[in-house]
Amino acid sequence: MKQLPNEFYHLMEQLQAVDFVLVELTLYLDTHDQDTEAINQFNHFAKERKRLKKLIEANYGPLMQFGNSYSGTPWNWNDPPWPWQL
Repeated sequence: MKQLPNEFYHLMEQLQAVDFVLVELTLYLDTHDQDTEAINQFNHFAKERKRLKKLIEANYGPLMQFGNSYSGTPWNWNDPPWPWQL
């Protein structure tokens, strides 16, 4: 498997942390749908997730299939490491 720069792994760790926060906030908001502060936190982290995803994909290739991420040329879906290999 090709070795990627440490920055890639750092960015992926940040993305995973943001994803965790978003899952937890989603679960909380399912039962506290009027909590404005939690909604603002969710929106903040949703924006941060979008920023991180865009940064990672621009430098290291797509993260999601089925039209959720664009492919580079040549087709780069088979370029490791895949997210589950980290």
